[in-house]
Amino acid sequence: MRRFRSPGLGVLGLGLLLAAASPPARGADESPNIVVFVADDAGWLDFGAYGNDAVRTPNLDALASSGVVFENAFLTTASCSPSRISILSGRYPHATGAEDLHSPLPEGVELLPSLLGREGYFTGHMRKTHYGLAGERQFDWFSEETWEGLPDFLDQAGERPFFLWVGFRDPHRPYAAGAIDPPHDPAEVSVPPYLVDDAATRTDLALYYDEIARMDGEIGRMLAELDRRELREKTLVVFLSDNGAPFPRAKATAYDAGIRTPLIVSWPGVTPAGVRYAGLASMIDLAPTLLEAAGAERPASYHGSSFVAALTDQTAPGSEYVFAERNWHNCDEHIRTVRGVRYKLIRNAYTELPLCTPADASRSASWYSLTARREAGTLTPGQARLFEAPRPVIEVYDLEADPHELVNLAGRPEVEQIARQLSRVLDAWIEETEDFPPSRRRRADNTDRISGVKFSQKVPPLEP
Repeated sequence: MRRFRSPGLGVLGLGLLLAAASPPARGADESPNIVVFVADDAGWLDFGAYGNDAVRTPNLDALASSGVVFENAFLTTASCSPSRISILSGRYPHATGAEDLHSPLPEGVELLPSLLGREGYFTGHMRKTHYGLAGERQFDWFSEETWEGLPDFLDQAGERPFFLWVGFRDPHRPYAAGAIDPPHDPAEVSVPPYLVDDAATRTDLALYYDEIARMDGEIGRMLAELDRRELREKTLVVFLSDNGAPFPRAKATAYDAGIRTPLIVSWPGVTPAGVRYAGLASMIDLAPTLLEAAGAERPASYHGSSFVAALTDQTAPGSEYVFAERNWHNCDEHIRTVRGVRYKLIRNAYTELPLCTPADASRSASWYSLTARREAGTLTPGQARLFEAPRPVIEVYDLEADPHELVNLAGRPEVEQIARQLSRVLDAWIEETEDFPPSRRRRADNTDRISGVKFSQKVPPLEP
């Protein structure tokens, strides 16, 4: 297990600090098939298994009933391509060379399918890839289809164990009516407090729910095909999202709405059915976990460690801390965060401008409702945080009292020692993982390297 030394903390693991529990012994010919379902922009709370009674996800709810639901799982970033590359490479985004949105994986960086291929696995991926040619070439098979392409993949795999990465495009924007029939009722959706609870936002959320339900249906058809071929009992199935929902103050942020992910793991014969795991888990640990399940060694380059023990023992301790970052996504940011069980610290480097909202979210009905309320002066204090400029360098949140991270406690005496501790932990992680400094993101003339806007420039009024 890769470890780092943090001042005043002793030795901490970057991955899960788990007990010695392990799955039942499996012979060399019993390597599990592995299927990973990856939602595109789905918030962790927007599934029945996570307490949302309005959204229709019967297939994922059934999958949850057959395995382990992770209640506190986190991504390393809240942007699509760097998140997927980080998961598949076992390294934090800043260490992959592809930390920015749409940056392709550099040549020479091995992803999980290459490692599993050397163990005899037939590897494939479907639909959205988002890691570039150097990543795509590391799979044996590809299809633009999902469940329609599955029979061909299984036929080609033959008797070999297989690894299949299914990259959905749902529930990514843009939205349109007709994704499912009947559609979700806007009156029944759950509106988080950082959005305006009005008809436009509710309709926006209902369309988002529709795409989640459409994805759930495809997952159900794929699992049914595995059942039909009597492969489900030999297959480890994982479901997660690449980042949070495509709404303001969620996707592409370091808040839990951006980096917290649903995570369901079902492994017949290994995971107990219908259990929940409360420990902190990072998706930097997913690749090491799947390698251990396949009987393969974890590369020394990996930042994470396996959480296989949590699949069989839900009392196993989780990570003491998880870490995430935000880099370029439509505009430049350098945000780093460390999260414990109760408290979280966010460090912002480029504070002159408001938090950069992704392009798709800033063209949404939910965004226009926020900007209209801003012009009218009727935003709540929590909603107004989205437009704050300058932003604070440090944000500290008590997640037990303030789960939506609306009240920044930085500077308050009651959290001073906690903030210092979290800052030391974050500094140690930055050093250990060789993170780059914020100065690398600015041009010499102090302008944003993409937009050309000066960081010291006064922020113009935002148009609805």
